[in-house]
Amino acid sequence: MSSEFVIRVVGMFVFFILGGYWGWWFAGDNNLPVTSYMLGISMVGALFGLVMTPLFTIRPMRGIRALLSQVSAETLFSGIVGLMVGLVVAALLTFPLSMLPSPFRDVMPFFAVLLFSYFGVAIFVMRQGDMFNVLGSLNGRGGSESASAGGASWNQSSRTILLDTSVIIDGRVADIAKTGFLPGTLLIPRFVLNELQYIADSADSLRRQRGRRGMEVLSELQKTSAVTVRISDIDVEGVREVDDKLVILARQLKCPILTNDYNLNRVAELQGVVILNINELANSVKSVVLPGETFNIHIIQEGKEPNQGVGYMEDGTMVVVENGNRHLSSHKNVTVTKVLQTAAGRMIFARPED
Repeated sequence: MSSEFVIRVVGMFVFFILGGYWGWWFAGDNNLPVTSYMLGISMVGALFGLVMTPLFTIRPMRGIRALLSQVSAETLFSGIVGLMVGLVVAALLTFPLSMLPSPFRDVMPFFAVLLFSYFGVAIFVMRQGDMFNVLGSLNGRGGSESASAGGASWNQSSRTILLDTSVIIDGRVADIAKTGFLPGTLLIPRFVLNELQYIADSADSLRRQRGRRGMEVLSELQKTSAVTVRISDIDVEGVREVDDKLVILARQLKCPILTNDYNLNRVAELQGVVILNINELANSVKSVVLPGETFNIHIIQEGKEPNQGVGYMEDGTMVVVENGNRHLSSHKNVTVTKVLQTAAGRMIFARPED
């Protein structure tokens, strides 16, 4: 039995009784048949209560709950503090406002409560970042248990990062999380988890394998003590695509999206959402070599062009060696001639030392 059905039944009985009382009062004042009016208006009241009760009881509560679920903890906390400050200021002004001549002393305290409550919530929500930074810096100066924790601000410790499906399946996020380079909370919405489960249940063996790998990575993330992983039922109404939901949710929560999806990256950047791209991170931390430098490389295969050999550095960077086909399956000292940066990554061209 659903809660909405119970509310409908309760509303039906309440309005049935109210309708009967109104029919008795109306018929008595106008010398009309009491029984007929009581029964008729009671039936109308019962029908009204059965149909309309959820519209002003459950439906508004569900709307408020959905709205609050889309508000970040920082925004909610700032709004509550701003409301309290506004009410305190309005209470302090109640006495001087009550000294005004009538009718101002009757209405001004009420308007003061509304005005200062609004300004308190608005100001604290708009400046929540500055407020938490100040609190974090005061906490750092006041002494903490450890030097690493003492300098952390509120935003750093409570930072929320949204994860999309592709980055979970990729798996590198688990290794990055273990290093401690992802402070805060990794938030995985339920619709991302549902998409991951759908991929894991796919009839295609490759997609099924990728989905199961994502489940294993998610389980590994939850066991990692260096980062907090939270699965939330938060959702975006009226949107079906997972990427669109992530972008809208990131804008509402004012948090970045961790992904390696190129299309999501571009769409989110166009809408002003901060993107943390693992592929860009991987390219940024690769070894930096300059033309003229010499290093040892294991040439493992032939290149696309004649006489070329191909090897790979420890970080996976491809090294194309001119005239390297003569040194297949061997280690060779090579000199860098050119470094090419592409969208897919960095490519190094070299020639073997004589």
